[in-house]
Amino acid sequence: MAGSLPGSGNRGRSSRWAKAPMAEINVTPFVDVMLVLLVIFMITAPLLTVGVPIDLPKTQAKPLQGQDEPLAVTIDKDGEIWLQETKVDAATLVPRLNAIIGNKPDTRIFVRGDKTVSYGQVLEVMGILNTAGFSRVGLVTERPSTPK
Repeated sequence: MAGSLPGSGNRGRSSRWAKAPMAEINVTPFVDVMLVLLVIFMITAPLLTVGVPIDLPKTQAKPLQGQDEPLAVTIDKDGEIWLQETKVDAATLVPRLNAIIGNKPDTRIFVRGDKTVSYGQVLEVMGILNTAGFSRVGLVTERPSTPK
């Protein structure tokens, strides 16, 4: 004697196929992760700039285009020389640059000079860099603010 269990037989098959698979994607965890990453990048992005505060002169020159990240040599208002965020003197500037750059003398180096520093002092640093064989040396300025 065969008996049938509830939910078996033809009724069981038809009810099994009646349920369609769920084809929706739950994007809530994705949005949560993206918002956390956005907040992290918003907080850390300002910290990635060179941290020596100087008052750059303003010019109308267009920015230079390039793919590699340049090194920054900064001359602050007191005439002190900084390589990225490390204070150096003129005698140790080239050895430190060579240690950082290695065998890439065509690396771009940006010289940032405070507008109160004498022109001769900025040119002295640029001359040290040029004499050491660094040919891609540029000056950094700020664009003047446009009146509204």
